Amino acid sequence: MVDSAAPVVRFAPSPTGLLHVGNVRAALFNWLFAKRHGGTFILRLDDTDRARSKPEYEAAIGRDLQWLGLDWARKEKQSDRLPHYDAARDKLIAAGRLYACYETPEELEFKRKRLLAQGRPPVYDRAALKLSDADRARLEGEGRHPHWRFKLAAEEVRWDDLVRGPQHIDEASQSDPVLVRADGSYLYSFTSVVDDIAFAITHVIRGEDHVTNSGAQIQMFRALGAGEPVFAHLPLLVDAAGGGLSKRTGSLSVGELRERGIEALAVSALLARLGTADPVEPVTSLDALVATVDFARVGRAAARFSEDELAHLSARTLHLLSYAAVSDRLPPNVGEALWLAVRGNLATLADASAWAEIVGGSVTPVLEDPAFLEEAATRLPAEPWGETTWKEWTGAVSAATQRKGRALFHPLRLALTARETGPEMARLLPLIGRAKAAARLRGQTA
Repeated sequence: MVDSAAPVVRFAPSPTGLLHVGNVRAALFNWLFAKRHGGTFILRLDDTDRARSKPEYEAAIGRDLQWLGLDWARKEKQSDRLPHYDAARDKLIAAGRLYACYETPEELEFKRKRLLAQGRPPVYDRAALKLSDADRARLEGEGRHPHWRFKLAAEEVRWDDLVRGPQHIDEASQSDPVLVRADGSYLYSFTSVVDDIAFAITHVIRGEDHVTNSGAQIQMFRALGAGEPVFAHLPLLVDAAGGGLSKRTGSLSVGELRERGIEALAVSALLARLGTADPVEPVTSLDALVATVDFARVGRAAARFSEDELAHLSARTLHLLSYAAVSDRLPPNVGEALWLAVRGNLATLADASAWAEIVGGSVTPVLEDPAFLEEAATRLPAEPWGETTWKEWTGAVSAATQRKGRALFHPLRLALTARETGPEMARLLPLIGRAKAAARLRGQTA
């Protein structure tokens, strides 16, 4: 195992689609772990799938990570590193750990079905190891191109997982994994190991769907003359009903959440705390999450992800954010005073624009009791107004009309804002101003 005071970690998405919350959870834990321990976070694009990797997905990955605040120390692309994989491939061939196989996909499927029909596990039979040079020459003469399998050592591989605890896999019961396709392209399980060695990755933090790969990859590390990193396999996310998220499209992509007005800090806070011993609470910076990241506090059970919980947490996050934290995302007509007045009533940041229009634009008032509102208009105090004006004014109106509670406040709010509910009127009234308030109380659009 690698033990480093300054860990080096990587997030390695494939640019074959949009980032979803499951991908982001792995990225977030890598980033938080690196930040907490003064380490390095590397973004590595596993783009060896030539057919499905797209530049637009690569751009979206970078955009989504930047939106979340997950900056990287360096960016690498596997498509730029093919000579390194060639060298590692040749090293494994020379060591007798990588061997050529000539079965077609149809032949392999036939073998698999036959084994299953016999009640046996569908483990590759290593028939290719029995081929003579003449056999291989004949098969290649028929136009077949070999794929290459890694020869697993018949041993029990053990490691201490930071999340799952002591783990072991009997590799004698596993199929030799394919590392090189018949077209010469590499599978990620191989290129990932080569890159982890080259970049001196100390900790591999990823989803538990990769646990079964770990034994074979540990053997690859050793076959290439390197020690394996420390592993941490996070439980997978499920939806609120316990169903899988992996097949869902659109609604849980990071870009779509951003377009819906979800706060980036809410996404991070929820993903960092789901399935841990810590309560899910809003945060005003990623530093609050850095200070608490701890794999020992991550449970083994699948973490339930609720879009409703995320939306609620996003609103609670907005309610805590200072004007300085959001000013660059607000329209010019939303200043600090208005932000502080309305933030506690927002579901999304975009909602602030509606309150800016209510305060500074034109509103068609709703008159619940015109006579009462005329009386209230005559008692508006002279400006300047402050946060005590509302209390002083409504106190005078109450004394004159004998109204209290809802009968006093509700007609005033409707006339001044045309809304049934909203932020504290003590903060809104000074922003509306005396001229607009008087006009609205008298039924004029102002």
